[in-house]
Amino acid sequence: MKIVILGAGVTGASVAEALASEENDIVVIDFRADLLEALKERFDIATVTGNAAHPSVLEQAGISNTDMVIAVTDRDETNMLACLIINALYSKPKTIARVRAIDYLKHPRLFSQKGIPVDVVISPEQIVMNAIRNLIEFPGVLQVSEFANGLVRLFSVKVVGNGILTGKKIKTIKERLINGKTRVVAIFRNGEPLYVNGDATIETGDEVFFVAPREEVRRVLDELGKLEAPIKRIIIAGGGHVGKRLALALEKKHQVKIIERDPKRAKKIANDLDKTVVLLGDCADEKLLLDESIEDTDLFCAITDNDGVNIISASLAKSLGARKTICLLNHTSYTKLLPGTSIDAVVLPNQETLGSILKHVRKGDVAEVSSLCGGTAEAIEAVAHHTGEDDSVVGKRVDSIKFPDGIVMGALIRENVVICIHHDTVFKEDDHVIMFAMDKKLITYIEKSFQPIKN
Repeated sequence: MKIVILGAGVTGASVAEALASEENDIVVIDFRADLLEALKERFDIATVTGNAAHPSVLEQAGISNTDMVIAVTDRDETNMLACLIINALYSKPKTIARVRAIDYLKHPRLFSQKGIPVDVVISPEQIVMNAIRNLIEFPGVLQVSEFANGLVRLFSVKVVGNGILTGKKIKTIKERLINGKTRVVAIFRNGEPLYVNGDATIETGDEVFFVAPREEVRRVLDELGKLEAPIKRIIIAGGGHVGKRLALALEKKHQVKIIERDPKRAKKIANDLDKTVVLLGDCADEKLLLDESIEDTDLFCAITDNDGVNIISASLAKSLGARKTICLLNHTSYTKLLPGTSIDAVVLPNQETLGSILKHVRKGDVAEVSSLCGGTAEAIEAVAHHTGEDDSVVGKRVDSIKFPDGIVMGALIRENVVICIHHDTVFKEDDHVIMFAMDKKLITYIEKSFQPIKN
Protein backbone atom coordinates (compact mmCIF):
# COMPACT_ATOMS: atom_id res chain seq x y z
CA MET A 1 0.00 0.00 0.00
CA LYS A 2 1.27 3.48 -0.84
CA ILE A 3 0.72 5.87 2.07
CA VAL A 4 1.53 9.58 2.23
CA ILE A 5 1.97 10.98 5.74
CA LEU A 6 1.60 14.73 6.18
CA GLY A 7 3.72 15.87 9.11
CA ALA A 8 7.02 14.55 10.47
CA GLY A 9 6.45 15.49 14.11
CA VAL A 10 6.16 13.04 16.97
CA THR A 11 2.86 11.55 15.73
CA GLY A 12 3.90 11.46 12.08
CA ALA A 13 7.19 9.80 13.00
CA SER A 14 5.46 7.12 15.10
CA VAL A 15 3.02 6.38 12.27
CA ALA A 16 5.88 6.19 9.77
CA GLU A 17 7.78 3.83 12.04
CA ALA A 18 4.78 1.52 12.45
CA LEU A 19 3.88 1.40 8.76
CA ALA A 20 7.36 1.35 7.24
CA SER A 21 8.05 -1.98 8.95
CA GLU A 22 5.09 -3.59 7.18
CA GLU A 23 6.29 -3.39 3.57
CA ASN A 24 4.29 -0.27 2.78
CA ASP A 25 5.52 2.42 0.37
CA ILE A 26 5.76 5.46 2.65
CA VAL A 27 6.25 9.13 1.73
CA VAL A 28 6.42 11.80 4.45
CA ILE A 29 5.86 15.51 3.76
CA ASP A 30 7.03 18.31 6.07
CA PHE A 31 8.56 21.76 5.69
CA ARG A 32 11.20 20.89 8.33
CA ALA A 33 14.04 19.25 6.41
CA ASP A 34 15.90 18.26 9.59
CA LEU A 35 13.00 16.11 10.78
CA LEU A 36 12.72 14.44 7.38
CA GLU A 37 16.44 13.66 7.30
CA ALA A 38 16.21 12.08 10.73
CA LEU A 39 13.36 9.86 9.55
CA LYS A 40 15.21 8.82 6.40
CA GLU A 41 18.18 7.75 8.48
CA ARG A 42 15.97 5.46 10.57
CA PHE A 43 13.52 4.05 8.04
CA ASP A 44 13.31 3.05 4.39
CA ILE A 45 10.95 5.86 3.33
CA ALA A 46 10.80 8.73 0.85
CA THR A 47 10.38 12.36 1.89
CA VAL A 48 9.28 15.63 0.32
CA THR A 49 10.13 19.02 1.83
CA GLY A 50 7.40 21.65 1.63
CA ASN A 51 3.94 22.75 2.75
CA ALA A 52 1.74 19.65 3.02
CA ALA A 53 -1.31 21.56 1.77
CA HIS A 54 0.29 22.86 -1.44
CA PRO A 55 -0.85 20.97 -4.59
CA SER A 56 2.65 21.09 -6.11
CA VAL A 57 4.13 19.46 -3.00
CA LEU A 58 1.43 16.78 -2.98
CA GLU A 59 2.23 16.12 -6.64
CA GLN A 60 5.90 15.58 -5.78
CA ALA A 61 4.80 12.93 -3.27
CA GLY A 62 2.93 11.06 -6.00
CA ILE A 63 -0.51 11.75 -4.61
CA SER A 64 -2.25 10.65 -7.83
CA ASN A 65 -1.38 6.98 -7.24
CA THR A 66 -1.56 6.99 -3.44
CA ASP A 67 -3.90 4.65 -1.57
CA MET A 68 -4.09 6.58 1.71
CA VAL A 69 -3.20 9.99 3.10
CA ILE A 70 -2.67 10.42 6.85
CA ALA A 71 -2.67 14.12 7.73
CA VAL A 72 -1.07 14.60 11.16
CA THR A 73 0.70 17.97 10.95
CA ASP A 74 0.57 20.12 14.08
CA ARG A 75 -2.02 22.44 12.50
CA ASP A 76 -5.67 21.39 12.14
CA GLU A 77 -6.14 23.85 9.31
CA THR A 78 -3.31 22.35 7.27
CA ASN A 79 -4.67 18.85 7.75
CA MET A 80 -8.19 19.82 6.73
CA LEU A 81 -7.10 21.96 3.77
CA ALA A 82 -4.87 19.18 2.45
CA CYS A 83 -7.78 16.72 2.53
CA LEU A 84 -10.03 19.26 0.81
CA ILE A 85 -7.47 19.79 -1.98
CA ILE A 86 -6.87 16.05 -2.40
CA ASN A 87 -10.60 15.39 -2.70
CA ALA A 88 -11.01 18.21 -5.25
CA LEU A 89 -8.12 17.15 -7.48
CA TYR A 90 -7.94 13.38 -7.03
CA SER A 91 -10.37 10.54 -6.43
CA LYS A 92 -8.30 7.63 -5.16
CA PRO A 93 -6.69 8.34 -1.77
CA LYS A 94 -8.56 7.59 1.42
CA THR A 95 -7.96 10.47 3.83
CA ILE A 96 -7.38 10.39 7.59
CA ALA A 97 -6.94 13.72 9.37
CA ARG A 98 -5.96 14.64 12.89
CA VAL A 99 -8.20 17.42 14.25
CA ARG A 100 -7.54 18.67 17.76
CA ALA A 101 -9.72 21.76 18.36
CA ILE A 102 -13.07 21.09 20.05
CA ASP A 103 -14.61 23.94 18.03
CA TYR A 104 -14.19 21.90 14.84
CA LEU A 105 -15.16 18.54 16.31
CA LYS A 106 -18.46 19.67 17.81
CA HIS A 107 -19.85 20.18 14.30
CA PRO A 108 -20.10 16.68 12.72
CA ARG A 109 -21.57 18.02 9.46
CA LEU A 110 -18.36 19.98 8.93
CA PHE A 111 -16.66 16.76 7.82
CA SER A 112 -18.80 15.64 4.92
CA GLN A 113 -18.85 15.84 1.14
CA LYS A 114 -20.69 19.16 1.45
CA GLY A 115 -18.14 20.42 3.96
CA ILE A 116 -14.56 19.26 4.36
CA PRO A 117 -14.44 15.76 2.83
CA VAL A 118 -12.33 13.78 5.29
CA ASP A 119 -12.95 10.01 5.34
CA VAL A 120 -11.75 9.53 8.93
CA VAL A 121 -11.29 12.22 11.58
CA ILE A 122 -9.18 11.32 14.59
CA SER A 123 -8.82 13.37 17.76
CA PRO A 124 -5.74 12.33 19.76
CA GLU A 125 -6.89 14.41 22.71
CA GLN A 126 -10.21 12.56 22.81
CA ILE A 127 -8.44 9.20 22.46
CA VAL A 128 -5.99 10.02 25.25
CA MET A 129 -8.78 11.35 27.46
CA ASN A 130 -10.70 8.07 27.01
CA ALA A 131 -7.57 6.09 27.89
CA ILE A 132 -7.14 8.06 31.11
CA ARG A 133 -10.83 7.70 32.01
CA ASN A 134 -10.48 3.92 31.64
CA LEU A 135 -7.55 3.96 34.05
CA ILE A 136 -9.62 6.01 36.48
CA GLU A 137 -12.50 3.53 36.20
CA PHE A 138 -10.14 0.62 36.95
CA PRO A 139 -7.34 2.12 39.10
CA GLY A 140 -5.59 -1.22 39.68
CA VAL A 141 -4.60 -1.79 36.03
CA LEU A 142 -1.72 -0.59 33.86
CA GLN A 143 -3.70 -0.12 30.65
CA VAL A 144 -7.20 -0.76 29.32
CA SER A 145 -8.59 -1.04 25.79
CA GLU A 146 -12.20 -1.40 24.67
CA PHE A 147 -13.48 -3.71 21.94
CA ALA A 148 -16.84 -4.68 20.43
CA ASN A 149 -18.39 -1.30 21.21
CA GLY A 150 -17.42 -1.63 24.86
CA LEU A 151 -18.66 -5.21 25.39
CA VAL A 152 -15.12 -6.48 25.96
CA ARG A 153 -12.10 -5.03 27.74
CA LEU A 154 -8.42 -5.88 27.35
CA PHE A 155 -6.47 -4.94 30.47
CA SER A 156 -3.11 -5.63 32.04
CA VAL A 157 -1.87 -5.83 35.61
CA LYS A 158 1.60 -5.82 37.17
CA VAL A 159 2.52 -8.89 39.17
CA VAL A 160 3.84 -8.04 42.65
CA GLY A 161 5.88 -10.17 44.99
CA ASN A 162 3.83 -12.68 47.00
CA GLY A 163 0.73 -11.70 45.03
CA ILE A 164 -2.06 -14.04 43.96
CA LEU A 165 -0.49 -14.47 40.50
CA THR A 166 3.12 -14.89 41.63
CA GLY A 167 4.52 -18.32 40.77
CA LYS A 168 1.22 -19.56 39.38
CA LYS A 169 0.78 -21.44 36.11
CA ILE A 170 -1.79 -20.23 33.57
CA LYS A 171 -3.85 -23.41 33.97
CA THR A 172 -4.08 -22.72 37.73
CA ILE A 173 -5.29 -19.19 37.03
CA LYS A 174 -7.92 -20.57 34.67
CA GLU A 175 -9.26 -22.90 37.33
CA ARG A 176 -9.60 -20.08 39.86
CA LEU A 177 -10.59 -17.04 37.81
CA ILE A 178 -11.84 -18.00 34.43
CA ASN A 179 -15.48 -18.53 33.66
CA GLY A 180 -14.88 -19.46 30.03
CA LYS A 181 -15.19 -15.86 28.87
CA THR A 182 -12.15 -14.37 30.64
CA ARG A 183 -8.78 -15.39 29.22
CA VAL A 184 -5.09 -14.71 29.79
CA VAL A 185 -3.81 -13.64 26.36
CA ALA A 186 -0.26 -12.45 26.99
CA ILE A 187 2.58 -12.23 29.47
CA PHE A 188 5.39 -9.72 29.05
CA ARG A 189 8.57 -10.19 31.08
CA ASN A 190 11.16 -7.42 31.02
CA GLY A 191 9.41 -6.06 27.94
CA GLU A 192 9.62 -9.37 26.07
CA PRO A 193 6.57 -11.55 25.25
CA LEU A 194 6.20 -15.12 26.53
CA TYR A 195 4.15 -17.71 24.69
CA VAL A 196 0.94 -18.32 26.60
CA ASN A 197 0.07 -21.92 27.40
CA GLY A 198 -1.23 -23.78 30.42
CA ASP A 199 2.25 -24.50 31.77
CA ALA A 200 3.55 -20.91 31.52
CA THR A 201 4.51 -19.65 34.99
CA ILE A 202 3.89 -16.04 36.06
CA GLU A 203 6.69 -14.29 37.93
CA THR A 204 7.06 -11.10 39.97
CA GLY A 205 7.35 -8.06 37.68
CA ASP A 206 5.47 -9.64 34.77
CA GLU A 207 2.77 -7.67 32.96
CA VAL A 208 -0.18 -10.00 32.39
CA PHE A 209 -2.90 -9.20 29.84
CA PHE A 210 -6.49 -10.40 30.28
CA VAL A 211 -9.50 -10.22 27.98
CA ALA A 212 -12.86 -10.18 29.74
CA PRO A 213 -16.48 -9.14 29.18
CA ARG A 214 -17.11 -5.64 30.49
CA GLU A 215 -19.23 -6.86 33.41
CA GLU A 216 -16.56 -9.37 34.50
CA VAL A 217 -13.60 -6.98 34.79
CA ARG A 218 -14.27 -5.89 38.36
CA ARG A 219 -14.80 -9.46 39.53
CA VAL A 220 -11.51 -10.56 37.96
CA LEU A 221 -9.64 -7.60 39.48
CA ASP A 222 -11.17 -8.42 42.86
CA GLU A 223 -9.97 -12.03 42.57
CA LEU A 224 -6.51 -10.77 41.65
CA GLY A 225 -6.42 -8.39 44.60
CA LYS A 226 -6.23 -5.45 42.18
CA LEU A 227 -9.67 -3.91 42.77
CA GLU A 228 -8.81 -0.63 44.45
CA ALA A 229 -11.01 1.97 46.11
CA PRO A 230 -12.79 4.35 43.72
CA ILE A 231 -11.03 7.57 42.77
CA LYS A 232 -12.80 10.72 43.95
CA ARG A 233 -10.27 13.55 44.41
CA ILE A 234 -8.21 14.33 41.29
CA ILE A 235 -5.52 16.91 40.51
CA ILE A 236 -4.75 17.42 36.81
CA ALA A 237 -1.35 18.95 36.00
CA GLY A 238 -1.77 20.80 32.71
CA GLY A 239 -4.78 22.68 31.37
CA GLY A 240 -4.20 22.03 27.66
CA HIS A 241 -6.58 20.30 25.28
CA VAL A 242 -6.38 16.96 27.12
CA GLY A 243 -6.57 18.49 30.59
CA LYS A 244 -9.63 20.54 29.74
CA ARG A 245 -11.41 17.59 28.08
CA LEU A 246 -10.62 15.36 31.04
CA ALA A 247 -11.92 17.91 33.54
CA LEU A 248 -15.12 18.34 31.53
CA ALA A 249 -15.64 14.58 31.54
CA LEU A 250 -14.91 14.12 35.25
CA GLU A 251 -16.12 17.21 37.10
CA LYS A 252 -19.73 16.05 37.56
CA LYS A 253 -18.79 12.92 39.52
CA HIS A 254 -15.34 13.77 40.90
CA GLN A 255 -13.66 16.59 42.81
CA VAL A 256 -11.31 18.00 40.18
CA LYS A 257 -8.55 20.61 40.30
CA ILE A 258 -6.36 21.75 37.39
CA ILE A 259 -2.92 23.33 37.82
CA GLU A 260 -2.04 25.59 34.87
CA ARG A 261 0.95 27.93 34.73
CA ASP A 262 -0.19 30.11 31.79
CA PRO A 263 -2.44 32.91 33.16
CA LYS A 264 -4.38 33.36 29.90
CA ARG A 265 -5.01 29.64 29.52
CA ALA A 266 -5.97 29.32 33.18
CA LYS A 267 -8.54 32.11 32.84
CA LYS A 268 -10.01 30.61 29.67
CA ILE A 269 -10.49 27.10 31.02
CA ALA A 270 -11.86 28.48 34.30
CA ASN A 271 -14.61 30.15 32.28
CA ASP A 272 -15.31 26.92 30.33
CA LEU A 273 -15.50 24.61 33.36
CA ASP A 274 -18.34 24.53 35.88
CA LYS A 275 -17.16 22.69 38.98
CA THR A 276 -13.42 22.30 38.41
CA VAL A 277 -11.09 24.46 40.51
CA VAL A 278 -8.40 26.04 38.31
CA LEU A 279 -5.13 26.88 40.07
CA LEU A 280 -2.49 29.19 38.58
CA GLY A 281 0.95 27.82 39.33
CA ASP A 282 3.70 25.28 38.74
CA CYS A 283 2.62 21.63 39.05
CA ALA A 284 6.13 20.73 40.31
CA ASP A 285 5.92 23.29 43.14
CA GLU A 286 6.05 21.29 46.37
CA LYS A 287 4.46 24.05 48.45
CA LEU A 288 1.52 24.35 46.04
CA LEU A 289 0.92 20.60 46.12
CA LEU A 290 1.04 20.54 49.90
CA ASP A 291 -1.30 23.53 50.11
CA GLU A 292 -3.77 21.61 47.91
CA SER A 293 -3.64 18.56 50.22
CA ILE A 294 -1.78 16.27 47.84
CA GLU A 295 -1.61 13.66 50.61
CA ASP A 296 -5.41 13.33 50.44
CA THR A 297 -5.53 13.19 46.65
CA ASP A 298 -6.63 9.91 45.04
CA LEU A 299 -5.08 10.65 41.64
CA PHE A 300 -2.46 13.07 40.36
CA CYS A 301 -2.60 13.14 36.56
CA ALA A 302 0.44 14.77 34.90
CA ILE A 303 -0.57 15.61 31.33
CA THR A 304 1.31 18.80 30.40
CA ASP A 305 2.98 19.04 26.97
CA ASN A 306 6.40 18.56 28.59
CA ASP A 307 7.43 14.95 29.31
CA GLY A 308 10.11 16.01 31.80
CA VAL A 309 7.66 18.10 33.80
CA ASN A 310 5.20 15.20 33.80
CA ILE A 311 7.76 12.75 35.18
CA ILE A 312 9.04 15.17 37.83
CA SER A 313 5.63 16.38 39.01
CA ALA A 314 4.11 12.88 39.10
CA SER A 315 7.11 11.53 41.03
CA LEU A 316 6.92 14.46 43.46
CA ALA A 317 3.17 14.03 43.95
CA LYS A 318 3.65 10.31 44.68
CA SER A 319 6.42 11.02 47.21
CA LEU A 320 4.17 13.57 48.94
CA GLY A 321 1.38 11.05 49.42
CA ALA A 322 -0.84 10.98 46.31
CA ARG A 323 -2.47 7.54 46.17
CA LYS A 324 -2.18 7.07 42.39
CA THR A 325 -0.25 8.87 39.66
CA ILE A 326 -0.64 8.83 35.88
CA CYS A 327 2.02 10.28 33.61
CA LEU A 328 1.60 11.23 29.95
CA LEU A 329 4.69 10.71 27.77
CA ASN A 330 4.98 11.72 24.12
CA HIS A 331 8.43 10.14 23.75
CA THR A 332 8.37 6.39 24.43
CA SER A 333 12.11 6.38 25.17
CA TYR A 334 11.33 8.30 28.37
CA THR A 335 9.61 5.21 29.78
CA LYS A 336 13.12 3.95 30.59
CA LEU A 337 13.32 6.69 33.23
CA LEU A 338 10.27 5.44 35.12
CA PRO A 339 11.56 2.45 37.12
CA GLY A 340 12.05 3.59 40.69
CA THR A 341 9.78 6.63 40.37
CA SER A 342 6.70 4.83 41.78
CA ILE A 343 4.56 6.31 38.99
CA ASP A 344 1.59 3.97 38.69
CA ALA A 345 0.57 4.20 35.05
CA VAL A 346 1.77 5.75 31.81
CA VAL A 347 -0.28 6.94 28.84
CA LEU A 348 1.50 7.13 25.47
CA PRO A 349 -0.55 9.39 23.16
CA ASN A 350 1.14 8.19 19.99
CA GLN A 351 0.55 4.55 20.84
CA GLU A 352 -3.11 5.27 21.66
CA THR A 353 -3.58 7.23 18.44
CA LEU A 354 -1.77 4.65 16.34
CA GLY A 355 -4.44 2.03 16.97
CA SER A 356 -7.17 4.30 15.59
CA ILE A 357 -5.12 4.72 12.40
CA LEU A 358 -4.03 1.10 12.00
CA LYS A 359 -7.59 -0.23 11.91
CA HIS A 360 -8.02 1.64 8.62
CA VAL A 361 -4.71 0.34 7.25
CA ARG A 362 -5.19 -3.34 8.03
CA LYS A 363 -6.13 -5.46 5.00
CA GLY A 364 -8.68 -7.69 6.73
CA ASP A 365 -12.11 -6.63 7.98
CA VAL A 366 -10.87 -5.01 11.18
CA ALA A 367 -13.22 -3.22 13.55
CA GLU A 368 -10.72 -2.14 16.20
CA VAL A 369 -6.97 -2.13 16.85
CA SER A 370 -5.05 -1.40 20.03
CA SER A 371 -1.30 -0.85 19.73
CA LEU A 372 0.46 -2.19 22.81
CA CYS A 373 3.85 -2.58 24.45
CA GLY A 374 5.43 0.37 22.68
CA GLY A 375 3.96 -0.67 19.33
CA THR A 376 5.57 -4.13 19.30
CA ALA A 377 2.28 -5.97 19.85
CA GLU A 378 -1.34 -5.49 18.79
CA ALA A 379 -4.79 -6.51 19.89
CA ILE A 380 -7.18 -6.76 16.95
CA GLU A 381 -10.94 -7.14 16.64
CA ALA A 382 -11.58 -8.80 13.26
CA VAL A 383 -14.85 -9.78 11.57
CA ALA A 384 -15.26 -13.26 10.08
CA HIS A 385 -16.58 -13.65 6.52
CA HIS A 386 -17.12 -16.63 4.24
CA THR A 387 -15.24 -15.58 1.12
CA GLY A 388 -14.89 -18.96 -0.56
CA GLU A 389 -11.16 -18.93 0.16
CA ASP A 390 -9.41 -21.65 2.19
CA ASP A 391 -7.99 -19.03 4.55
CA SER A 392 -11.44 -17.95 5.81
CA VAL A 393 -12.25 -19.04 9.38
CA VAL A 394 -16.02 -19.29 8.80
CA GLY A 395 -17.24 -22.85 9.24
CA LYS A 396 -14.02 -23.99 10.90
CA ARG A 397 -13.40 -25.18 14.43
CA VAL A 398 -10.98 -23.22 16.60
CA ASP A 399 -8.59 -26.18 16.85
CA SER A 400 -8.41 -26.49 13.06
CA ILE A 401 -7.11 -22.96 12.54
CA LYS A 402 -3.32 -23.15 12.41
CA PHE A 403 -2.26 -19.72 13.59
CA PRO A 404 1.45 -19.57 14.46
CA ASP A 405 2.60 -19.29 18.07
CA GLY A 406 2.19 -15.73 19.25
CA ILE A 407 -1.43 -15.26 18.16
CA VAL A 408 -3.90 -15.85 20.98
CA MET A 409 -7.69 -15.74 20.68
CA GLY A 410 -9.19 -13.71 23.47
CA ALA A 411 -12.92 -13.31 22.91
CA LEU A 412 -15.73 -14.14 20.49
CA ILE A 413 -18.73 -11.86 20.07
CA ARG A 414 -21.74 -13.20 18.18
CA GLU A 415 -24.82 -11.02 17.68
CA ASN A 416 -23.60 -8.63 20.39
CA VAL A 417 -23.18 -11.42 22.94
CA VAL A 418 -19.81 -12.57 24.32
CA ILE A 419 -19.64 -16.36 24.07
CA CYS A 420 -17.07 -18.86 25.35
CA ILE A 421 -14.27 -19.96 23.03
CA HIS A 422 -13.50 -23.67 23.20
CA HIS A 423 -11.42 -25.92 20.96
CA ASP A 424 -14.59 -27.14 19.21
CA THR A 425 -16.17 -23.68 18.73
CA VAL A 426 -17.15 -23.18 15.08
CA PHE A 427 -16.86 -19.67 13.63
CA LYS A 428 -19.89 -18.17 11.90
CA GLU A 429 -20.42 -15.32 9.47
CA ASP A 430 -20.04 -11.87 11.10
CA ASP A 431 -18.47 -13.21 14.29
CA HIS A 432 -16.20 -10.64 15.90
CA VAL A 433 -12.99 -12.22 17.14
CA ILE A 434 -10.55 -10.41 19.44
CA MET A 435 -6.97 -11.64 19.14
CA PHE A 436 -3.63 -10.70 20.65
CA ALA A 437 -0.60 -10.73 18.33
CA MET A 438 2.63 -10.70 20.32
CA ASP A 439 4.63 -9.57 17.29
CA LYS A 440 3.48 -7.26 14.48
CA LYS A 441 4.94 -9.69 11.93
CA LEU A 442 2.09 -12.05 12.79
CA ILE A 443 -0.61 -9.60 11.68
CA THR A 444 -0.56 -10.88 8.08
CA TYR A 445 -1.92 -14.26 9.25
CA ILE A 446 -4.90 -12.54 10.83
CA GLU A 447 -5.46 -10.35 7.76
CA LYS A 448 -5.58 -13.39 5.45
CA SER A 449 -8.12 -15.20 7.63
CA PHE A 450 -10.45 -12.23 8.08
CA GLN A 451 -10.67 -10.76 4.60
CA PRO A 452 -13.80 -8.73 3.82
CA ILE A 453 -16.26 -10.03 1.24
CA LYS A 454 -15.25 -8.85 -2.23
CA ASN A 455 -17.87 -6.88 -4.13
